[in-house]
Order: sequence, then C-alpha cells, then structure tokens
Amino acid sequence: MTEPLVRADPAPPRRPRIPRLLQQPYFRRYWSAQTVSLFGDQITMLAVPLLAVLALGAGPAEMGYLTAASLLPNLLFSLPAGAWVDRYPRRRQVMIVADLGRAGLLLAVPLLWWTDALNLPLLCVVAFLIGILSVFFEVAHSSLFASLVRRQDYVDANSLISASRAMSDVAGPSIGGVLVQVLTAPVALVADVLTYLASGVFLTRIKVTERPAQTGPGLGMAAGVRYVARSAVLRAVLLGATTLNLFNYMFAALFVLYVTTELDVSPGLLGLIIGAGSFGGFLGAAVTGPLSRRIGIGPAVILGLVVFPAPLILVPLAGGPRPLVLALLLTAEFVSALGVMILDITAGSVQIAATPETMLAVVSGFRRTVNYGIRPVGALIGGALGATIGVRPALWIASLGALLGVLWVVFSPLRTMRDLPEE
Repeated sequence: MTEPLVRADPAPPRRPRIPRLLQQPYFRRYWSAQTVSLFGDQITMLAVPLLAVLALGAGPAEMGYLTAASLLPNLLFSLPAGAWVDRYPRRRQVMIVADLGRAGLLLAVPLLWWTDALNLPLLCVVAFLIGILSVFFEVAHSSLFASLVRRQDYVDANSLISASRAMSDVAGPSIGGVLVQVLTAPVALVADVLTYLASGVFLTRIKVTERPAQTGPGLGMAAGVRYVARSAVLRAVLLGATTLNLFNYMFAALFVLYVTTELDVSPGLLGLIIGAGSFGGFLGAAVTGPLSRRIGIGPAVILGLVVFPAPLILVPLAGGPRPLVLALLLTAEFVSALGVMILDITAGSVQIAATPETMLAVVSGFRRTVNYGIRPVGALIGGALGATIGVRPALWIASLGALLGVLWVVFSPLRTMRDLPEE
C-alpha cells in the first residue's frame, strides 16, 4: 500500500465570525461604551432601591418618591435637552460629560453612606440629577449614531446594540444581586461608577466628523413636534408605540401581583422565568436584520408591534396543571422579548432614517417625552382597573388592548415600505 506523496494538514479551526461593524474600531468603541453603560444601568436599577430599603429603611411611599425622582427628568427635560443638543456641535462631548457626571454622582452615594450623611431626600436628589444627565446622554446618542453609522447599516448597528441590551437584561440583575449580597448596596454602586467611566473612555477614543451646529429659525422644540406631527412615518411609529406602551404598562402594573398571588408562583421562580424568557431578546437581535431585509423594514415594524404584545395573552389565559402554567408564562416572556427586539431595532432605525440630522436630538427628546409620559398613566389605569373589575379581567384588557397599536402603522406608508425612508 503506497503512502500519499503529500500529507494533508488538518483543517485549521474556524474562528468565530466577528460582525462586520465590530471590525471597525470606532464603531466597536461606540458599541463597547453602550454595552458597559447598559450593564451599569441594570446594576443601578437594583442597587439603588435595595440601598433605600436595606440601608435607609424606605417604605412604600418613599420608594414611590425615589422612583418618581428618577423618571421625572424624562418628562421635564427630554424635549428642551434635544433642542439644545441639536444646536451644540459636539454631541460626543455631551455624552462623555454625562458619563463622568453620573459616575461622580454615584460615587457620592457610598461616600455619604460611609460618613453617615446619606438620607432618602439626598438619594432622591442624586437619582433626579442622574436622570437629567441620562436624558442628555440619550438624546445626543441619536445624533452620534447617525454621524458614525452609514444609513444602510442602521438595522445591523441597532441589532448589535439591542443584543447588548438583551445581555444586560439577563445578566445585569444577577451581577447586581451578587454585588449587593457580597459588597452591600452602597459599595455595589462603585461597580456602576466604573462602567460609566469605562463608557466615557471608549467615547473619547472615537474619531467622527459630526455635522456642524445648526442655527436659525425652525430648529427648536416646537419645530421638532411639528416635524413629527407632519411626518406620516414618524407619526405612525410614535402613535403605535405610545398606544402599545399605555396598555403594556397597565399590564406591567398587575403582572407580578397576578402571577404571585393568583398563579402561586414564587418570586424566585418568577425571576428565573423572566431571566430565561429574556433569551428571546438574543434571538430577536439575531434575526431582525435578515428578517427586515426579507420582508421589508415596514412589515418588520408591523410584525414587532404584534409579536411583542400578543404572547402576553397567555398570562391571563394560564391555568390548569402547574407545569402548563409555567410553560405558558415562559413562552409569553420568551416570545414577547423576541418581539420587543424586532420592534426596537426596526422602529428605531426607521425613526433615525426619517429624521433630518439637524433635528435628530429634538425629535428623540419629543419621543422620550411622549413614551415616558404615557407609562405612569398606563400603570395608574391598570391599578384602578385591577381594583375595580379584578386583576385577571384587567390583564385581558391590557394584553388585548396593546394590539391596537399596530393599527396606526398598518394604515400608514410603513405597510409597503421595503427600505429605510429618506429624510
């Protein structure tokens, strides 16, 4: 038997394929800044309330004040911050200052705690100021995104950022819980300080040509509102998302109460179900790009407006043997998380593409004002309905009502839109 003249070498192992956008150093740094910031936000969302409860003895009313203090800046400052950012030539600088400011404010919390000077009013002030800086960071983000990413890459770029958001939703609370358990809540906030500092460092290492500041008439807050009102595309997406948010926050106000009391699911098991369901977000981030290219960006938005709320019908429907109840809850969380990602990625890309670069920040601020403004309204209506007609009937109304949001988009130009719109 003869030996081959040349022995074939074994095939080299295949390296994991890095997404094309992450091979670009400036976008990679931008994405890294967003990723660490999202993880830090998750740690703060858990550590600050735990600090208020465990270290400061806050009760239900005090927790309401703290939550309101963190959310109020979205209602008060989103629109004026957007109008100001549009007239400021260095949006990246705004984001860096916001990161450093949030790091400094958070660092003050453990320092005040160690000196026995921390109290609930001070914590509310810190939460309010962090909320203001977060508003400036977020409204400046849209302008930097448009300067850094080519229009044809909007969906892929948003998919990568949304994948980071899904990852932070799954791992962030667990990391935050471990840090609070091991280090105590005040010390755990130091980890969030480091994430904001890391985000700021990544942003300083980005070189991007930002558009010049715009001046003159037609660029203020009123102009941003008028532009959205007159744009059939932006108006439909905003009204659809706002309708969905109204009913979704009615649902969110009652979900934990219903599942733990009516379905007798323990808090720990509920946390596992929500965490496992969040993996649907990873799937959504992975499939949205190919899906939108196959069926069109407009139909993909419509699909997200259906797939996000529709699975939640399974929650008031759940009943029967315990394994069936848990399977229905897990399915609802998983498929809904998938729908959230499809909607966030496609709608976010459409909104940026349909907005002139000179108005990106103010339009983003207006959207935040409306979307954040409707959330407490939905929560209040949900609580009132639950107390009046019962929790389960209220959940039926909320889960079915959320599907009405898609009607705004079905009867709009998005229904037949294949590609991202022009400005």
